[in-house]
Amino acid sequence: MTAATAPQIAEEDRLRADLYNFLGLILSGPPDEMLLAQTASLSGDAGPLGQAITTLAKMAKVTKPRSVASEYNKLFIGLGRGELLPYASFYLTGFLNEKPLAVLRQDMRAQGLARAETVFEPEDNIASLMEMMGALIVGRFGTPASLGKQRDFFNKHIAPWAGHFFTDLEGAKNSVFYAPVGTIGRCFVEIEAEAFRMGG
Repeated sequence: MTAATAPQIAEEDRLRADLYNFLGLILSGPPDEMLLAQTASLSGDAGPLGQAITTLAKMAKVTKPRSVASEYNKLFIGLGRGELLPYASFYLTGFLNEKPLAVLRQDMRAQGLARAETVFEPEDNIASLMEMMGALIVGRFGTPASLGKQRDFFNKHIAPWAGHFFTDLEGAKNSVFYAPVGTIGRCFVEIEAEAFRMGG
């Protein structure tokens, strides 16, 4: 697709997609030196979301990749399992690989989305869902999804549980660097839910 034929994406939607993609990236694995440096350069406004972004940027300035990798492992991997299980199936049913994952896989096929060959995590993990939402907004795998399709995907696969997960991440015992990530996620999901509700 050339620049001339690329779909025009409103600046506001590009920013939404960027934040979904950022959350997906930072939740998919511990950030390396480059991602920490990029995160340290972020700045936010005076609202709750902006303040959380500023807090995370300050944390990124003083965080080393080794310490954040250790934190990530305690939170999400652990011995046997991490402190949190970031999967829709777990949050909605108490078990992994349940109906929410099957429904998501059907919807992914319908949207032309597929799990990458190199990814072995169930698709209903929070990082993948954030990346999928970002992809739908900008049309990474086809034409950008209409606001209605975005709303349907969000309401079905993100809204029922992501706010609970992000709140748990904010307050997790092992959460230091990831506490403001939880705040960003919680605030952003609340903003998106309200915008979709008001948008019809």
